[in-house]
Amino acid sequence: MSVEIYPERKFRIWLCKITSICLICYCSSRKVEEDEYEDGTTNQKWVLAPKTQDTDVTLILNKLLREYDKKLRPDIGIKPTVIDVDIYVNSIGPVSSINMEYQIDIFFAQTWTDSRLRFNSTMKILTLNSNMVGLIWIPDTIFRNSKTAEAHWITTPNQLLRIWNDGKILYTLRLTINAECQLQLHNFPMDEHSCPLIFSSYGYPKEEMIYRWRKNSVEAADQKSWRLYQFDFMGLRNTSEIVKTSAGDYVVMTIYFDLSRRMGYFTIQTYIPCILTVVLSWVSFWIKKDATPARTALGITTVLTMTTLSTIARKSLPRVSYVTAMDLFVTVCFLFVFAALMEYATLNYYSSCRKPNCTKKKKSQPCLRIFCPVTVPPTTVITLNNAMYWQEFEDACVYECLDGKDCQSFFCCYEECKSGSWRRGRIHIDILELDSYSRVFFPTSFLLFNLVYWVGYLYL
Repeated sequence: MSVEIYPERKFRIWLCKITSICLICYCSSRKVEEDEYEDGTTNQKWVLAPKTQDTDVTLILNKLLREYDKKLRPDIGIKPTVIDVDIYVNSIGPVSSINMEYQIDIFFAQTWTDSRLRFNSTMKILTLNSNMVGLIWIPDTIFRNSKTAEAHWITTPNQLLRIWNDGKILYTLRLTINAECQLQLHNFPMDEHSCPLIFSSYGYPKEEMIYRWRKNSVEAADQKSWRLYQFDFMGLRNTSEIVKTSAGDYVVMTIYFDLSRRMGYFTIQTYIPCILTVVLSWVSFWIKKDATPARTALGITTVLTMTTLSTIARKSLPRVSYVTAMDLFVTVCFLFVFAALMEYATLNYYSSCRKPNCTKKKKSQPCLRIFCPVTVPPTTVITLNNAMYWQEFEDACVYECLDGKDCQSFFCCYEECKSGSWRRGRIHIDILELDSYSRVFFPTSFLLFNLVYWVGYLYL
C-alpha cells in the first residue's frame, strides 16, 4: 500500500515546484516591464515614457560637453557667428518725463548655430533649463541705453535653452529694463516720441559676430495690461546699423516704440484753470472804477493764482532750458491777467490827475499828460470828517488847464495844446472809456491767441 502511494506524493511535489517556478518567472518579467517605464502626468492622464530616453540624453550631453570649451565662440577663426534675434514685448511703461526714461518688460530670444553641439539621436530637440546655460557659449549681448536691467528669477530663473541635432541653439530669457529715452518737450503736452531700445555685442565686432532680425521678429502683447498712463502706443519699428568705435565696428540693433502723449490730464489740471482765471480777471472791467478795493483785490488774486498754476505745471517737466508749449500758454495767460490789473492802475492814475486846483497852475508850467474830456458834469462835493471830496469837476477847470483848447482825447502837454498840432497824425483814445475798450479788446485778443495756439500745435 505504501509502495503505491509514494509515486503520487512525488508527483504532487514536482507539480508544486513547477508551479512555483512559473509564478516566479511571471513576476520577474512583470517587474522588468514596469521598471522600463516611468510615470508622468499630463492633463491627469498617465503617460509612460521610456526610461532609456533619460540615459540617451545624459549620454548625449556628456559627450557634447566632454571636449567643449565655452570660452570660445562657434566657428572662431573661420567665419562670424550670426545671431538671429526675436523680441516679444510683454508690457511698456510707465514713461517718466522727469527722469527721461521708460520701463519695458520683454522676452528676449537669440538663435545661433554651434557646430560643436551636433548629435545623432532619435530626438531632434533637447529642451533644457537654466542649469545648462552656464555650460555652453552664449552671446555677450548688452543693452546700450539701459539704466538698470533685471532678470526674473521667481520661481526659477526665467531662461530657456533648446538644442537641435544640427547644432542650432535657442536661448530666451525674460528681462525688465529701465531704458533711457531723450524726450524732446518743445511741444509738451502735445508731443510725440520714439523711445529706443538699443542692443549689441559688448566685445565682438562685426568681423566676429553679426546680429540680424528674423521675419516678424518683434511682437507685442495685448496693450490692456500696459502702464502707459499718459501715452498712446502708436506702433514700433526696428533697424540695424554699423557703429564705428575705437574698439572696432559693431552691429547695433534698435527698436523704436512710437508714443503719443494724451492731453486729458493736462487739460483738466492746467489749461482749463488758466483759461478760467483769465476770464475771471475780465470781471473787473464791469466793476465801477471808483471801487478800488474790489478791483485791486480781484486783480492781485488772479495774478497769484496764475503764479501757482505756473509752478504746478512745471512739476511735470524736467528743468529744460527751452520753452515748451505749456510754458507759452501759461505765460500768455499770466500776461493777460497782469495786463488786466495794469489796466485799472492806468485808469485810476489818470482819473486822479484831474484836480480842481488846476486853474491855479501857472501857464508857464507844462500840464503834462493830462486828459481833458469834452463834457464834464457839474461838481459834486461830499463832506466827510471836515474833508471835501470832489466826485466830478467843472468844465471851466478842465478847459482853463488846456487854455480853452478842445482836447477830447489822448495825452497832451500844455505847450502843444495851444496850437492843437498834437492832434494831427495821432490816435485819440478816451482814457475814461478804457474799461469799455478792454471789454472788447481782451476777449477778442485772447480768443485769437487760442485759435493760433491750438491750430499751430495740433495741426501744423
